[in-house]
Amino acid sequence: MLCGFARQHLAGPPAPFRTGLRPTPHMRFNRLDLNLLVALDTLLDECSITRAAERLNLSQSATSNALARLRDYFEDELLVQVGRRMEPTPRAEGLRGAVRDVLMRVDSTIAAQPRFDPAQTSRRFHIIASDYTQLVLGPHLMSLAQAQGCTAEIEFRPQVNNPQRDLERGEADLLIIPHRFTSPEHPCETLYEDGFVCVVWQGSVLAQGTLTRMRYETARHVMMVPPNAGQSESYEAMLVRQSGIQRRYAVLTHSFGSVPAMVVGTDFIATVHARMAHVLRLAWPLAIRPLPVALPAMPQSVQWHKYRSQDPGLVWLLDLFRAAVRRLDAQIAAEGGLLPTPGHHPHTHT
Repeated sequence: MLCGFARQHLAGPPAPFRTGLRPTPHMRFNRLDLNLLVALDTLLDECSITRAAERLNLSQSATSNALARLRDYFEDELLVQVGRRMEPTPRAEGLRGAVRDVLMRVDSTIAAQPRFDPAQTSRRFHIIASDYTQLVLGPHLMSLAQAQGCTAEIEFRPQVNNPQRDLERGEADLLIIPHRFTSPEHPCETLYEDGFVCVVWQGSVLAQGTLTRMRYETARHVMMVPPNAGQSESYEAMLVRQSGIQRRYAVLTHSFGSVPAMVVGTDFIATVHARMAHVLRLAWPLAIRPLPVALPAMPQSVQWHKYRSQDPGLVWLLDLFRAAVRRLDAQIAAEGGLLPTPGHHPHTHT
């Protein structure tokens, strides 16, 4: 949402070029206020005046006026009508990354607070993470935050569509994702490595005896299918497929957390993250069994924007996640749960 000052500037008339002078890049920059860059960024992202106006919290006429001023400034149409939709011109495509970069730099340097007190803040953090991450780390994260008197709001968003785009645009503070999905353009750190185990109902025939490969392949499986557009299988499903195992499915769901619950009262089987299995066996009558084939562990990483590395609030939140992982693993170890042997976290990069 833009402030009244920004709305007034965006709604104002296009400024004329200075007469008698040949505009220079510096002069032209002096005629472009930052709010117009915000409008340009949104217009290029939406390619629609209507949708851009909604995101900017402006009227369509004010947004059209902003586009007119931008066209005047850049001496380019920027967005042109092609059929029923608007498409960016080559000049606009060339500006897209630079405009986003400028806005992120301003937000991370000028707009950022120099200090962060979790007990005095009204900040809202936006974290993109699967329900698996929320289930295993969420309780410890919230407990640690409350112990510090935290007044911030923490919003978890589902891991759908394009999380990296949200990070680039500054619409997400952190991504908690498997390392293979991180971007080399931004810093990331491996929080932990999680293995995979099988869960069955304690009353199931599969809870008795050894879980062989034949029993695993002939059983009916419950599997999580990612809700992300463009991602057809989960990390676990990819590893199982690459191992050469063939599975028969009984249930497909879009939630990690619902997978173990679906096996209760049946002879179904599910392959899930080890940490989630140990957490959810406290809520459901589950038996945990080792996989009949060895699968590599999954490095679960946290990623943030490169311009936010010195953000005091984000530094605090990252420390909170690290502490939540330590507390979770200590709890599982105390309850006799088995975790993968921790590696040396080779996936950290800045």
